Amino acid sequence: MLSKDSKIYVAGHHGLVGSAIWNNLRQRGYNKLVGRTHKELDLTDQLAVRRFFDDERPDAVVLAAAFVGGIMANSLYRADFIMQNMKMQCNVISESYAHGVKKLLFLGSTCIYPKNAPQPMKEDCLLTSPLEYTNEEYAIAKIAGLKMCESYNLQYGTNYIAVMPTNLYGPNDNFHLENSHVMPAMMRKVYLAKLINDGDWQAIRRDLDIRPVEGFSGSSTTDDILAVLAKYGIYNNKVVLWGTGTPLREFLWSEDMADASVHVLLNVDFSDIIGIEKYSSVHYGAATDGTVDRNHSAGRGGALPKLGEIRNCHINVGTGKELTIRELSELVVKAVGFEGTVEFDASKPDGTMRKLIDVAKLHSLGWTHKVEIEDGVARLFQWYKESLNNTH
Repeated sequence: MLSKDSKIYVAGHHGLVGSAIWNNLRQRGYNKLVGRTHKELDLTDQLAVRRFFDDERPDAVVLAAAFVGGIMANSLYRADFIMQNMKMQCNVISESYAHGVKKLLFLGSTCIYPKNAPQPMKEDCLLTSPLEYTNEEYAIAKIAGLKMCESYNLQYGTNYIAVMPTNLYGPNDNFHLENSHVMPAMMRKVYLAKLINDGDWQAIRRDLDIRPVEGFSGSSTTDDILAVLAKYGIYNNKVVLWGTGTPLREFLWSEDMADASVHVLLNVDFSDIIGIEKYSSVHYGAATDGTVDRNHSAGRGGALPKLGEIRNCHINVGTGKELTIRELSELVVKAVGFEGTVEFDASKPDGTMRKLIDVAKLHSLGWTHKVEIEDGVARLFQWYKESLNNTH
């Protein structure tokens, strides 16, 4: 069990989830938190990561850093997506082990599951059929990360846990139209269409100054702004969204994800997941000089075959609830106070028709979500409006 004096390194502490985990730990009284920006520490640099662990010696690690992007980025930068993520994971996990980190939490993604996995997706459907091609490299990297955690636990008796969140949204979300996810993109489009109808050009220009679209900012001409927004389906009192509106999606508030992550970090051990009592009571084998003996697995090699195959030890994190994209748009329209029209362009792709995860394992470990989607959409819009009033 980690104490309030434990030093916890949160990798990716400025991101959507990492920042929420940082705040959640602070609220619980864990104040010895360590964070480094990408400029301060490049996690793909093995020597830099080793020096960081030499200097900081954290008791626990939360690996929330990742090289991420949407469908377009995943398609264009396939080598980057697999290599950057693999390097980060390998460096952080191997150095955590080398420096005797007591607990590690690895954050993945539900894109690890097969494209045609049975719904809702249980942890056991991992590696049962082909992945979605467009984000295959990212998914393979995340699968490798969860397998690293599993394998270190089995060989060395470590306590590394992997959690796989569903679609996340919340404070610090990405609202840039070129590469944002469905909910923030939809919300910004509806808001801008309302502003155009209201004739509030001061607000429109402020919005584009903070988050330019294809290089067009608030200082661009009115005609240029209207033209670039029209490319994204944003018109005077009208929004056009891609697809039919019928795909089903599950969404989890990022601060709920953070709460689930911290709950697992503080209360769930590998032995709880695989159901073997006292599994983690014997940890690293000790060499004669008191250091960790990396060649000794604390006698586990002989015992493991008796336990059968141990796999799929990761934990799905979500709500277990879903709604259609059209229903989501109705919630966004209500939150924004939009009185115009929302149209769906059925000539554009829908994407995967359903992506719901099974959260029975998470519930059995003592955590359920708190923020329902109706409340969460309203909260996100409030955060977005406040972000427009902050100087960047």
